[in-house]
Amino acid sequence: MTSDEFEQWRGRAVRLFADSQVVAGSWPADEALEIAVKANEALLPDGFATTGMLFFRAVLPDGACVGASWLSLTHPRGVPDCAFIYNIEIDEPYRGAGFGRALLAAVEDAARSHGVGRVELNVFGTNSRAIQLYETSGYRVVAQQMRRSLS
Repeated sequence: MTSDEFEQWRGRAVRLFADSQVVAGSWPADEALEIAVKANEALLPDGFATTGMLFFRAVLPDGACVGASWLSLTHPRGVPDCAFIYNIEIDEPYRGAGFGRALLAAVEDAARSHGVGRVELNVFGTNSRAIQLYETSGYRVVAQQMRRSLS
């Protein structure tokens, strides 16, 4: 991903993150975008040039972009020798065609090439398609967060 492509992607990624948090019941809809922007700015204080962050695009042979990913070479909770995928997405029309698996493999290769031995990510419990991709790609659950509404 180039810095110009990053700027286009970033706005969309922040919006998708905010929307996902609302759907999950974690953030109120009227505050979600503001919270997501602040979280993104905290993680990427230098934007595209933030140290230890890598950004990828999934591109077809004709140059059309079908997805993107964001990898941190360090884990946000300090897990040693473990990178963290903050974002991986394939545009809806291209899902189920192997692009997600290919992008995931490319991100893992990048982590490996930077000397990192493991990679971790979070996935919303309602995202069954992504969960299946991760499970069939060798990922296993290492933590699980559950919630029950009391109202």
